[in-house]
Amino acid sequence: MNFETLWNTVKEYAEKLMQVENIELYIIVFLIVFILWFSLDTKKFYHGEKRKIKNLHHFAKQGDVEAQQDLAKRYHKGKQVKKNCQSAAFWYQKAAFSGDEDAKGYLQKFLDKRNRKC
Repeated sequence: MNFETLWNTVKEYAEKLMQVENIELYIIVFLIVFILWFSLDTKKFYHGEKRKIKNLHHFAKQGDVEAQQDLAKRYHKGKQVKKNCQSAAFWYQKAAFSGDEDAKGYLQKFLDKRNRKC
């Protein structure tokens, strides 16, 4: 299919679309449906993220080192939780005491920067 044929096809569809009565009504209905879908999908996404953070807390309290380190990073960067330096230091420390070498490094960097903002 060359450009000329494609252009003619697009023009035909545009002409048919312009012949539809009350096209504004169809556009408005489409926009309303799209906004409803987008809102519900966004709500579902954030509900899932909230559940993920709740599960991270649960596993971190049980001693899961990966969950502790992930939770510390989230608190440190403010990713899907409110940024909180004390909570970040707490979870880095718990992970470091559990033997995680990466967490020990993060905790050391964190303590070196403690005079500055988190």
